[in-house]
Amino acid sequence: MRQIHFEDDFLWGCATASYQVEGAVDADGRKQSIWDTFSKVPGAVMNGDDGTIASDQYHRYVEDVKLMADLNFQAYRFSLAWPRIMPDGTGEVNMAGVDYYIRLSKELKKQGLEVVATLYHWDLPQVLQDRGGWTNRQTAYDFQNYAEACFNHLGPYVDRWITLNEPFCAAYLGYLTGEHAPGIKDAKQANRAVHHLNLAHGLALQSYRKTGLAAPIGTTLNPIAPRPASRKPEDILASEYARAFNTDVFLLPLFNQGYPKLVTEGMGISYPIEDGDMAIIGEKIDFLGINYYQEGAVVYDETKQGKNRDVPVWQPVTNQGWPVTPFGLLRILHYIQGFDPNLPLYITENGCASDDEVVDARVHDLFRCDYILKHLAICKQAIDEGIHLKGYFIWSFMDNFEWAWGYSRRFGIVYVDYETQQRIPKDSAYMLRDVIAGYCETL
Repeated sequence: MRQIHFEDDFLWGCATASYQVEGAVDADGRKQSIWDTFSKVPGAVMNGDDGTIASDQYHRYVEDVKLMADLNFQAYRFSLAWPRIMPDGTGEVNMAGVDYYIRLSKELKKQGLEVVATLYHWDLPQVLQDRGGWTNRQTAYDFQNYAEACFNHLGPYVDRWITLNEPFCAAYLGYLTGEHAPGIKDAKQANRAVHHLNLAHGLALQSYRKTGLAAPIGTTLNPIAPRPASRKPEDILASEYARAFNTDVFLLPLFNQGYPKLVTEGMGISYPIEDGDMAIIGEKIDFLGINYYQEGAVVYDETKQGKNRDVPVWQPVTNQGWPVTPFGLLRILHYIQGFDPNLPLYITENGCASDDEVVDARVHDLFRCDYILKHLAICKQAIDEGIHLKGYFIWSFMDNFEWAWGYSRRFGIVYVDYETQQRIPKDSAYMLRDVIAGYCETL
């Protein structure tokens, strides 16, 4: 065993998303989101599950925040529900929804935790989807108005802002593969969504700079950069194609480098760019959040638009079938830091789903403990190699509604009994308590 040391200013946090944990979908003026609608589609979500109750954090946030504090966490990253704050997508602000987030923020500060608020974690108001959702350019401006309302009402309480969570998922899973809400399978719509999500981020950032608020603001990506399965030049090119389509279309515009030529020229994809868009998207961020879970491998395949095809890998997998590949995190950190050596980076999500059972009032999730420790070792190695990594947020603080998987997969370091809503910290929670206290031991 060896002990790994992180500096005292390294930020330790936990994370969730509104639709996954809050429940209370009809409470205090909240209206329908695309996930409320999608969950009603037969076969869309495993077992017909939905987020109607979820982990009931809307009513149990005081208990949850106390548990976060007891586990030594220094920050809580949660998302604001657009249909709770602005139920009609635009226009009037629902102050009852705002008040919930004020109460949550005050409770976090009372317990000594930083407030890290994500403006959008996929729960688009259904009324905006009825007008085209992210395929409609107007949605980017609607997001800007919603963001301004959040800045105005929650600005005094938020310590860090994140504009979007994983636009890859919102665009591609929502509009290309149809795995996520709104369940559309149309490549042209997906590519329009890519650009409008990027534009929404930039517009919100522009508005934020005018507020005079001092809290840092950034965005969060889930960079997907599969390694080449061989040293053949064509397989290396396949890896570059995969990274360009999955990651660089969101990453490069943040650094004023436009859309990657491998996508626009190599794949023949065009985006609905209007004058001034790319400068808006390239507005300087204060930090970048990185969500990392796995790395795959690809080979070249001329028959695919993206010129790449996934191939089997050898690593052990989580119960979602995702390979455990911690060194992929090191590769992606170096790649992203190369765009701006001084930009602070945060791991805003990392974790795994595993088969968790309660035995004698305990949950011994040793697979998850091993997963986390291996990735923390990589975080430390990255820092030692010059990466400007400033914090780590575990996904997820608690078991929750896992999107299309429903409640069949558990990512939490806190077990949730969905019948009683009892919270039971797992071994991974106590392990992270030790890590934050300064005792991080890995093989």
